[in-house]
Amino acid sequence: MFLEVVKAEYLNGYRIKLWFNNHTVKVVDLAKSLNGEVFVPLRDIDYFKRFSIKFNTIEWENGADFAPEYLYEQGVAEC
Repeated sequence: MFLEVVKAEYLNGYRIKLWFNNHTVKVVDLAKSLNGEVFVPLRDIDYFKRFSIKFNTIEWENGADFAPEYLYEQGVAEC
């Protein structure tokens, strides 16, 4: 199955709650993942909050995104 993010909700800090197409819900903290030039703007929390779902994952206005597989692996399952 091709993994996709179907819904995303900002929580706090650099944490996002993600719903995947395999019916799994996870919370991912991306604070330690904002490395590299494309991720610099995301260090501003107000900018970080403004993501959308595009092409099966979350993406920001500057084109920064994370593979859904990476988000899935980094996330912690909701109880």
